Amino acid sequence: MKLYGLIGYPLSHSFSKKYFTERFAAASVTDCQYENFPIATIGQVEVLLKNNPHLQGFNITIPYKEQIIPYLHGMNEVVRATGACNCIKIEDNKFYGYNTDTIGFEQTLKKKLKPSHRKALVLGTGGAAKAVSYVLSTLNIEPLSVSRGKGSAITNSITYEALTEDIIRAHTLIINTTPLGMFPEINQAPPIPYELLSPEHYLYDLIYNPGKTLFLQKGESMGAAVENGFDMLIIQAEESWKIWNTEY
Repeated sequence: MKLYGLIGYPLSHSFSKKYFTERFAAASVTDCQYENFPIATIGQVEVLLKNNPHLQGFNITIPYKEQIIPYLHGMNEVVRATGACNCIKIEDNKFYGYNTDTIGFEQTLKKKLKPSHRKALVLGTGGAAKAVSYVLSTLNIEPLSVSRGKGSAITNSITYEALTEDIIRAHTLIINTTPLGMFPEINQAPPIPYELLSPEHYLYDLIYNPGKTLFLQKGESMGAAVENGFDMLIIQAEESWKIWNTEY
């Protein structure tokens, strides 16, 4: 039995196990299994492999997309460039890292992207934010990271308190990479001045549960285009499956 899974903590919000279980059933795949592996610290990943010798690969979610890097025996150029990894392929008990978030985000972002979206605010500074900023740069969109404090290691970053009317008007693409608004805390939203949004804005939320977060609701009420992270999640899951079953 080939085993795959997801590491993170907590994992109550994840859809991955249900998705892959249903995918295997629909394709009559009987020799593969997908499980959630909630680990309290990243150091437990080595014990995870030891206790699950049939583990072929796993996905990574909050808060370990950056913390996993020191445990990798190899990585592709996207992981090297972003410093974030959300997919591991295991070969000879060694971890090889990939980032499928970038593929999923780029493909879904383009659905409502306009030529006027040349500057973006990236809310959050974690592993997902790094993947998002990487994609934006490849699309010649200038990212500006927004965080709660000044301790961010990202050079081009400001705090939420520093957001001005001019910044909001200039940055017509806004991407939420934080967990604010994720179920069950659905009444939360990133603290941006929503009253300054316009129909020129495009709000993208990596959260998929609920389907329309308070962040997206507030943007939509001002006429902005909105998109959630569900399709991105499907694409990155399928890209992970390709990595696990292809010679890379």
